[in-house]
Amino acid sequence: MRRPCPRLALLLPLLLALLLVPSAARADPDPVGVWPLQPVPEVVRSFDPPESPYGSGHRGVDLAGHVGAPVHTALAGTVVFAGRLAGRGVVVVGHGTTRTTYEPVTASVTVGTTLAAGAVVGTLELAGSHCFPRACLHWGWIRGETYLDPLRLVAAAPVRLLPLWRSRPVPRVGPWVGPLLRPWGVLAGRPAAAGRW
Repeated sequence: MRRPCPRLALLLPLLLALLLVPSAARADPDPVGVWPLQPVPEVVRSFDPPESPYGSGHRGVDLAGHVGAPVHTALAGTVVFAGRLAGRGVVVVGHGTTRTTYEPVTASVTVGTTLAAGAVVGTLELAGSHCFPRACLHWGWIRGETYLDPLRLVAAAPVRLLPLWRSRPVPRVGPWVGPLLRPWGVLAGRPAAAGRW
């Protein structure tokens, strides 16, 4: 009788674990963008998404700046809006399935203009600033109707880790598989006790 391959015995639990990881955890990574103000600005107010479409919150981030500072697009894309909205200068750049917003800005671009990441879209205004009497840029990132944290584009958003197994506990397994699962138990918030495996 032929004995099973020991490597296959070790590989099967790993493959099973990868299949159990929720699809959201395997989603495409965020694009890498640039800061819309240079040098890297102070974040005056962070992203605080509303709980409902009409709820209160902060649908972007506010970045400290000065009047007349050049405002750059965070990602390459095409200008889909450049003009005044509710008394503020607004520029919106489309990036396929997402778009970024910049306000208050005196636009130096027009609708349809194709931009490289970091291209100047205008200059920072004071009128309509969320930080009045100081000047700051309100920077937003949207997918469809869902607001996203634009700081993710520059890897400055807070990291939030989800447990690997969600509500399922780490299973007890034989000693031959323990060394494979021990790091995942730690990631899931369940440190592996010595001798448990």
